[in-house]
Amino acid sequence: MDHISRRSMLVGTGAALASAVMGANAQTKAASAPQACPAHPAPASSPAPTADQARRLKWWKEARYGLFIHYGLYSLHGRQEWAVEKEAIPWSEYESLARRFSPKPGVAKEWVRIAQASGARYMVVTAKHHEGFCNFDTKLTDFNSMKQGPKRDLVREYVEAAREAGMPVGIYYSLMDWHHPDGERSSVDEAARKRFIEYTFGLIRELLTNYGKIDILWYDGGMPLEAEGWEAERMNKMVFALQPDIVVNGRNHASGDFSTPEQSIIAANNGRAWESCMTLNESWGYDAADDEWKSPRTHLRNLITCARDQGNFLINVGPTADGTFPEPAVRILTEVGDWLKGNGEAIFNTDPCQPWRPSYAMFTRRANTLYMHVHFWPGSDVSLSGLQTKVKSVRLLKSSTSLAFTQDAWRVHITGLPAEVPDHPITTLVLECESEPRMNLDHELRLAKPRLGVNVTL
Repeated sequence: MDHISRRSMLVGTGAALASAVMGANAQTKAASAPQACPAHPAPASSPAPTADQARRLKWWKEARYGLFIHYGLYSLHGRQEWAVEKEAIPWSEYESLARRFSPKPGVAKEWVRIAQASGARYMVVTAKHHEGFCNFDTKLTDFNSMKQGPKRDLVREYVEAAREAGMPVGIYYSLMDWHHPDGERSSVDEAARKRFIEYTFGLIRELLTNYGKIDILWYDGGMPLEAEGWEAERMNKMVFALQPDIVVNGRNHASGDFSTPEQSIIAANNGRAWESCMTLNESWGYDAADDEWKSPRTHLRNLITCARDQGNFLINVGPTADGTFPEPAVRILTEVGDWLKGNGEAIFNTDPCQPWRPSYAMFTRRANTLYMHVHFWPGSDVSLSGLQTKVKSVRLLKSSTSLAFTQDAWRVHITGLPAEVPDHPITTLVLECESEPRMNLDHELRLAKPRLGVNVTL
């Protein structure tokens, strides 16, 4: 990923509330360890999707939740994917990692199995990161997994494993390349730029020609050039000629099909597709010392926030040197997947959702059904204020247990709840409403609510 476009924030506590208050253009952030530069913001006015984009994006929007995997030579070094530059490691030293790179047999099938257990519905895996090492068989450089230590085409193994499991295939490709001699010079030397662009086009062409149908092309590393320098429109024209049904992001500086806020949740506007990508700890590539894992609850709250505003959520894990997922990542992803088995209807194929109160819960919606996701269980009762439609029934989603409630002009009060939280890490209530559930604004509610006098009557 782009270190310069990253904020490593623990988006979670308080984040969903901020998103809800801001509505369809939600921007969700919470403070944590700072990183270098801001995440990619959504454009002030996104272009409306074309009919062809709507066609190609239909499955992707329905999928909603994907697993991102950063795997490369940096996984052996164990200090994240920017180490070769941030630590100024000599290339003669760094290249030795390629000869020692040895993913264990069957690692791609293990990745797919974990993705399925997590409830993810598509995957994106690095074919080439900024370090320039190609995890695939290419004729354009011997800095690749077939010629170096693995002696295997890792992209092919991944594609075949995903297809066998019915998992849509996403390929991550970094335009930026620190290993190629023209990679950085391309911004100041036109002859170097032309050579580097032909190399770049050639690698993308191989990826989209030699592996059958590819569902997602996930560009990254748009430095040091802009759209004109990358010849981004010509690049995308080639991509769609080779893969007519593919979806692409906009990180080559063309508009692409979807926006990609990083380590934050920023909903696009005007119907534009968007996908928030985040790390499960604080690292994209493997960092042996990074133990700042997001809890299953925080992970789910981020997914719910994306679903509420019709976005996708792409969660990243950096495997260790041999391709194994760190144990905490497997545990967290499995718990999230188990929750989705009983509560997935509240996440997938949902509609835009306006309600946001109270602070201990989040909301998604499907037609006239409102899903109330209670992440801080208050005990015997919960309340919603300002709901502007009649509630017909309330039940727990996972167990279908009916719940008692009362409703007046100010609130829906749900009572008789168990003292202990009935579902972990989040409990979801289902409110069946007579019409689309909407809440009035805070100011409107405060204006209308009856008040007593300034004195207290004892």
